[in-house]
Amino acid sequence: MTRRISWTLLAVLVLAQICYPLTTGTTRAGLTVATVVLGWLLSVGHALLSRGPRVAAALVAVATGGGFAIEAIGVATGVPFGSYDYSGELGPKLAGVPLIIPLAWTWMAWPAWLAAARLTGGRAATAGGSGPTAGGSGPTVGRWVGRIALATVGLAAWDLFLDPQMVAEGYWVWRDATPALPGLAGIPVSNYLGWLLFAVLMMSALRPLAGPAAEHTDRRDHPMVALYLWTYFSSILAHAVFLDLPASALWGAAGMSVTAVPLAVTLLRARRGGDPGREAHQPHRPGVDATR
Repeated sequence: MTRRISWTLLAVLVLAQICYPLTTGTTRAGLTVATVVLGWLLSVGHALLSRGPRVAAALVAVATGGGFAIEAIGVATGVPFGSYDYSGELGPKLAGVPLIIPLAWTWMAWPAWLAAARLTGGRAATAGGSGPTAGGSGPTVGRWVGRIALATVGLAAWDLFLDPQMVAEGYWVWRDATPALPGLAGIPVSNYLGWLLFAVLMMSALRPLAGPAAEHTDRRDHPMVALYLWTYFSSILAHAVFLDLPASALWGAAGMSVTAVPLAVTLLRARRGGDPGREAHQPHRPGVDATR
């Protein structure tokens, strides 16, 4: 059930994103809002159905709640992103922040976390107890630091695609856009540093709040892995070909590659090698497995 619902939502989301370059004006703005809402429903719904209410609540608290808080501070003070204002094209605002903005943080935070968990060995133990997390032991300190780093970059680097695209559409504007990355005029470097700062805080808080269910990945997470890789490769194509944003195509390709490319390689190797861990389920947990 979890996978069917997730795959269905992902298919609708992909269709909406394919339609984006074909629209303009208010239609494109409405499609942007709809896409973000779909992404939020997909990530939160997957967290709820695959791991239960604690994980979903933790995701909403740190990503949606935390995202709104940091954006409200940013709009009011210019810290940590720089000084900027939102237009009125993205729907209702609260404290100067369109309500869909923190939903976007949530949409990509969960697949970025799962991608990092997959890359750092966070797979469920096999039934025989021989998986990388067999025995119930958590990740080592080094692996934990690596997981936080990969998840942080995996999320924050997405903004190398997102901000240039949204600024080009006029959805927000920077009062002082210097210094900027080469080819990305109109967006200050402080914006990307602010994303890194918030992303590391978010990812560091997610696991303690979510509990051990957020440590491991299994085949129920395939739709979220597909979402992350789709976002990476489709963004490169869209920016380079359809949106006339070649610089952000290059910057985004480089930034997200830190997580996306090793993830793609790992999945290909597992598929070719018949890695049993990639199909392993987590041990049964009453109240969670019943939702599958």
